[in-house]
Amino acid sequence: MTTPRTSSDPVAVATGSDDVRRFYGWRIVGVLAVTETVSWGILYYSFSVFLAPMQRDLDISTAASSGAFSVALVVMGLTAVPVGRWIDEHGARGLMTTGSVLAAVVVAAWSQVQTAGQLYAVLALLGVAAAMVLYEPAFAVVVRWFDRRRARALLVVTVVAGFASTIFVPTAAALEHAVGWRDALLVLAGVLAVTTVVPHAVVLRRDPADLGFAPDGGPVSGDDTRARRGHQHPGLRRTGRAMWGESRFRWMTLGFALHTLAVIAVSVHLFPFLREQGHGVAFAAGVTGSLGILSVTGRLVVTGLFARIPTAQVTAGVFALQGVAAVVLLLRPASATAAVVFVVLFGLGFGVGTIARPALVVEAYGVAPYATVSALMGLALAAAKVVGPVTAGATRTVSGSYTPALVGLAVVCALSAVALGLASRATGHSDLQLPEEPAR
Repeated sequence: MTTPRTSSDPVAVATGSDDVRRFYGWRIVGVLAVTETVSWGILYYSFSVFLAPMQRDLDISTAASSGAFSVALVVMGLTAVPVGRWIDEHGARGLMTTGSVLAAVVVAAWSQVQTAGQLYAVLALLGVAAAMVLYEPAFAVVVRWFDRRRARALLVVTVVAGFASTIFVPTAAALEHAVGWRDALLVLAGVLAVTTVVPHAVVLRRDPADLGFAPDGGPVSGDDTRARRGHQHPGLRRTGRAMWGESRFRWMTLGFALHTLAVIAVSVHLFPFLREQGHGVAFAAGVTGSLGILSVTGRLVVTGLFARIPTAQVTAGVFALQGVAAVVLLLRPASATAAVVFVVLFGLGFGVGTIARPALVVEAYGVAPYATVSALMGLALAAAKVVGPVTAGATRTVSGSYTPALVGLAVVCALSAVALGLASRATGHSDLQLPEEPAR
């Protein structure tokens, strides 16, 4: 058995499985909580702040500038697959460090664009960087370091990062107002470089077995170490074709893709819908803005439920509740009370998919192929992020109201709950040779 490192070691971990407070994995969780907050805030949420000034400066339309961000999302989804395979075989430390360097360089380059073509090219590279540093690789690290406390570790990362928009939207707006959008992006590029590159390079480790421990902190044997190494399982090299041939994977992917479609459509269109119903700017902004806070609350609630009720059941129930919220708003669209009820019920499930998906993927397929399986699922989610807002907007334009979109929202939420239920009942197997988890 490997002898645990003592506290005198620079990367000391707990001297026993009960001393979880000193387990090195929590140091990794703390770093990821910070770097994910910064990366999401700058690479994702700040775009809305720079949209209008970019349009004026580059003399392009709203559709053209928004399309550049859609390109970034598509590239991010496509890049996630090779990124996932790399992480499963080599770990996330070098990749996330490189991604952070690329992210800082790309944001700096973004500040220098002069044409729509240059904007599209830079944001395509931003999509590559985002795939290397956002939730997917971060979750791949967490699921390797934790088992019994995995839900708690994921919760810490996502709760802190849930405040990314709260922190960086006003920060970016203040910078843009003070120095203009170009210099604001240069400042944010510097923030990215300082707060993410070194932490990823210094703190991240591939696997607790590298330090002589099992997930959560106990001692691990050499056999357990080999069992968790995905590159020693040839079945992982053909994960893509095999996964799409498995009904459980398809139903799970459909469920989370539909939920993503609903969430992104609401985040984009709730404010204009409320304004269309005659609500004031302050009310519409306050209700829409509360979605982020409620998403954090929802994550805290469901993480506690995961310990008592199967994850798939809790998640499906939350998705169904969001469908009920859409019906409430559909029945009384102009009511302020209905709007508040909607945002409370829908907002509580806003971030649930983020923590439920890694838990269900690991539950179904184990730790070794996590990044690859999750990235393949992420392809459908990336498509949903593009399709959701566009479909809701097109429906509003054609029909003259948001009523058909609300009907669609209720149906999509209900279908996402049904799909997760079917995924939990699916027992068929593909030809994928997945490694078994070591006994612990």
